[in-house]
Amino acid sequence: MKKLAVIFPGVGYHTDKPLLYYSKKLARQNGYEITEVPYGQFPKGVKGSKEKMEQAFFSAVEQAEEILKDVDFSSWDDVLFISKSVGTAVSSAYAGKHGIRTRNIYYTPVEASFQFMTQQGIVFTGTNDSWVSHDAVKAGCEKGGFPMYVTEGADHSMETGDVEKDLENLREIMKITKAYIEENTKEESDEL
Repeated sequence: MKKLAVIFPGVGYHTDKPLLYYSKKLARQNGYEITEVPYGQFPKGVKGSKEKMEQAFFSAVEQAEEILKDVDFSSWDDVLFISKSVGTAVSSAYAGKHGIRTRNIYYTPVEASFQFMTQQGIVFTGTNDSWVSHDAVKAGCEKGGFPMYVTEGADHSMETGDVEKDLENLREIMKITKAYIEENTKEESDEL
């Protein structure tokens, strides 16, 4: 089975930060080829500005189109999109536009992401995320049917400020991420 994982970062949250770094390693461990979408050059002051958030989104989508233009998604049996923040909107919009069937890991989606999130996936969020209200994420998950994993006191980077607690939380998040990544692998071996 040919498996591809595509990593969509957030604004200021690149693919070598903990959530994306470790999920990327877990995907690779499970036989996924990794493709990163290293978009950037976002306007300053995105947080709290609807206009700048939209600019960042459209810029990221445009860059994703260019970065992924040579990927033949139809040649892959399993396509996993792993995304963070505005990347959750970008990955979902991209999959929708191109008719790509994906499984998704959505780390800290912003409220606007839910209008694009139409394919299966799991959501991680914190109760102290200053980029989006917890109620908005909860409502989006309920409406979309997404399992939601909540980390108490965590911010938009899924951190609390207490290093020991953050490491415990990261371990739990990666445990759930790993189980989700391995779901298809388990189904594949059950069919044999």
